[in-house]
This record gives sequence, structure tokens and C-alpha cells, in this order.
Amino acid sequence: MKKTIFAVMALASLLACTDKPEEKPMYTLFVGTYTDGESEGIYTYSFDSGTGTLSHKKLEAKLTNPSYLALSEDKKHVYAVQETDNFDSLGGGVTAFTWNNGVLELQNSMGTHGAHPCHVSLSGDGQLTVANYTGGNVAVFNLNDDGSLESDPQIIDHKSLDTTKTAHAHMAQFTANGLFVTDLGLDAVKRYQQKEGQFVPGTQPSLPFEDGAGPRHFTFGKNGQFLYVINELNSTLSVFEKDANGDYQEIQTIGTLATDFEGESFCADIHLSPDGKFLYGSNRGENTIVVFAVDEKSGRLSVVGRESVRGDWPRNFTLDPTGDYLLVANQRSENIVVFKRDAEKGTLTFLNETKHPIPVCLVFVD
Repeated sequence: MKKTIFAVMALASLLACTDKPEEKPMYTLFVGTYTDGESEGIYTYSFDSGTGTLSHKKLEAKLTNPSYLALSEDKKHVYAVQETDNFDSLGGGVTAFTWNNGVLELQNSMGTHGAHPCHVSLSGDGQLTVANYTGGNVAVFNLNDDGSLESDPQIIDHKSLDTTKTAHAHMAQFTANGLFVTDLGLDAVKRYQQKEGQFVPGTQPSLPFEDGAGPRHFTFGKNGQFLYVINELNSTLSVFEKDANGDYQEIQTIGTLATDFEGESFCADIHLSPDGKFLYGSNRGENTIVVFAVDEKSGRLSVVGRESVRGDWPRNFTLDPTGDYLLVANQRSENIVVFKRDAEKGTLTFLNETKHPIPVCLVFVD
């Protein structure tokens, strides 16, 4: 009788363990904002990757217009632009923080020598770059060993590159071979290489675009073989392929809007899925995330579909560290929307939304 009881108890215990759902990790989500409303700066949420829900909203740092954020590779430092034109008489600003045990601690701030900085990125080996939108230039800072910003950055000025157009640097990103900069006003991606500690025009100094395209953000696919650029002003996406000389040649331009859409719309952000099979872009006006399938061999794109963002003016969006979810910051409707992502089809399914004052940038800490 005792053996039977023990056997039943053991079986019940085994079944309980088997039926217990796998616990999914929690992540921290940083939210950058504009502070011309109720927002006060940089916020964090806890994100449950099992349920796709946000919780525990917290104001981490009071800062003016931290509209774009960057996280260091070791997850110990956070950098934020201050998208203004009057920081310390040097245009906009950029601020360095440490991220210690869930606490954001101020290190220092520097002027970016250009108005309205809108993007910040890191090299991974001690440099940081900021794109100044109305300043029409790029600032490249060296970082101290503790991650703080050094003074006297190199300023790469685009204003003199084309006297017929107005320079608007929108994104600057380090690569293994130097620096790529989208200039929305010049309709170009500018390339720079490092020489004697300074960035100078590369052997392919510029990638041209159609007049009025407005290249805004970009991402690389297949280990840098392909370059995908989303164009804000004409709602297209340009695909480039790297040739034997390391130059990028355009191979495709594809629209981001539905053929029956009427009205104004402007592209914003772009991201590849973790496996590189799908590319996502945001449309402000149509208020959608457009989904493209990526051909593995050619790098070319084909439209899978589009999903309403359940809000207005989708600025930045991001995929969570698992790749199972896509989160959108809707600037005008002031909400963060979570979608479940189908890894096989690339499609998105609405899950939930969280109200948040003027969200414009989302960055995960994994």
C-alpha cells in the first residue's frame, strides 16, 4: 500500500514539473522622449518576454528631449542626445550615464556643436558619434576609460558639401571600415574612413539617392553585404549591394506604402529580424509597420504586408531580445504598442498598448 502511495505521489510530482510553463526572462526597456509635454526625460519599464507586457514604469533621469538613446556593448553605459538648439551655446547636447544595478547615474554632458542632435551611436572601441539634424554636421567624441565623454570632438561638416541643398545629418553609424552618415537634406549617404585619428571622406565618398528621397535610417544585412536605407520623404526603401571593391551599388528601390493609401506619410525607422529574413519599417501618416521578406541570396525585398500601429506617428520601434515581439513608440498618440511576431511568416499580431508621454525611442537591455 505504501509503495502505491509513493508511486502516485512521484507521478503527480513529475506531472507537475512537466506541466509547469517555462519561465521567460524579464528585460529592461529604456524609453527616450520629447519633454515638451508631460514627459520629464528617460524612463524604464520591465518587459515580460513570456507575456509581452510592460510594467513598473520609472523615471530614470530628468533630461531635456532625450529623443535617441544608445547602450554600450557591456550594458554599463547609456548615452542620450538632448535634441535642442541651445545647450551651453553649442547647439544640442549629449549625455553619458552609467547603468549600475538598475540605477541610471549621470556622468557628464557635452555640447554637440550642432543644433537638434537626433541620433547617437557607439564604435565599441572608445568613440561615440552624434548626428546634428538642423546643424547639418556630425560630432565624433572620444570616450574616457570610465565611459564619460571627452571634450573637443571632431566635427564633420556637411553644410559645404552641396550649396544647392540644406544639409540635415540624420544618422551616423560606425562600421568596420569607418563611418556611414545619412543626410536627409543632401539625399545621400556619406562614407568616411579613419586616417591618423580623424575621419576623412572614404574611397566611395557618397551614395546618391533620388532628389527628394530623404534617406533617414539604415541597417546592414548579411555581414555588411547589403545596405538597407529607409527614405523619409518619398516613402521608399533603397537596397544596396557591396561590390568587389567594397563600394555599394543600388540594386532596388521599393515603396513602403499601400498602393491605395492617400495622404501624406513619412518613413522613420528600420530594423532586420534577428535571422535576417524579414525587414521592418515604420510609416508616419499611414501609421503602419511595413513588413518585407528578404531574399537570402540577392538581398532584394518583397512586401509581406503591413500592420496598423494602433496609434499615430510611429517614430522608433524595436524588437525585443528574443525576437518574438516588436514594440512601437507612437509619438503623437502617446502610446507604446506591443506586437507578437511570427518568426516564420514575419507578420505581426497586436497584443497590448501602454500609455506613455511622447515616446520616441525604445532600447532594450538584455
